[in-house]
Formats: sequence, structure tokens, C-alpha cells
Amino acid sequence: MQLTPHFTLRELTYSATAARQGLANLPTPAEIEHIRHTAQRMEQIRSLLGDVPITVLSCYRSEQVNKAVGGSPTSAHRHGLACDFVAPRFGKPLAICQAIEAARTVGQIAFDQLICEFPHSGGWVHIGFRLPPAHGRSQLLTAIKRDGHTVYLPGLQA
Repeated sequence: MQLTPHFTLRELTYSATAARQGLANLPTPAEIEHIRHTAQRMEQIRSLLGDVPITVLSCYRSEQVNKAVGGSPTSAHRHGLACDFVAPRFGKPLAICQAIEAARTVGQIAFDQLICEFPHSGGWVHIGFRLPPAHGRSQLLTAIKRDGHTVYLPGLQA
């Protein structure tokens, strides 16, 4: 099912972990509407990045899949309201996050949470959204590994 010009339901519900472990990752009709909202927001981000292709790493996660990947029980991925992605033609995850944050400051885009995940080892961008009329927190974080644990630092850190 084509949700937007550049994003399909299949790519936004695909999980390599689910495929490997034989887990179902099927959203409810309400979750499909959340995923559609996320796809529309990702179209804005694609446009912001100069219309370069975006590779989605994770969007919707069923409860089983979320547990299998070690996700937080309160993760926005559980509801299809978060997207982990890369856009190599634009640049590294930190550059993508900086572009999104710059657009947020001038009112071009809104988000709940923007995390530059593991920028020193390739990494990816995590962006979470809220459904209208809720306003996102505009939270900026950088995730790093420290002593084998994930640590979230405030702001976007190089």
C-alpha cells in the first residue's frame, strides 16, 4: 500500500528482526493511520533534505518485535509514530539532525524527539512525532555507547 509518494506501508512495517525470528509485525487499522501520519512527516523531511532518497531502518514495531529488538515499552515505534532512517546522499546522521533542527527553529517542521544515534560508528537518525493536536517536545538527544550501555546526551553532539 502506497502511503505517500515515497513511502509504502511495507517499508514502514518491515523488520529484519521480525523476519529473522518469524515474528508478526502487523499494525491495526488505527496504527496504520499513525504510520500514514509518520510517512507524511517523512515526506517533509525528504523535501527538507533536497529530495534525496531516505532508507527507513525501522518505523512500526509490534509489541513482540519491540521486545525482540530491546526497545523501550513506551517507544513511539510501538504506535508507528517514530522512524529510524539514513539518507546517505544528504550526509551523515549528525548533518541530517542539524538540518532538521534548523528547520524546526524556523517553524518548517515539528517533532517530539530527534536523536542522533551513535554518530561515531555510522549511526542513524531517530525521529518521533505526536499526533495533532498534541505538540511535540522538540527534544534533541545524542545516543552513545559508554561501558556497554546506551547513554543519551542532551543536544546534538559531534
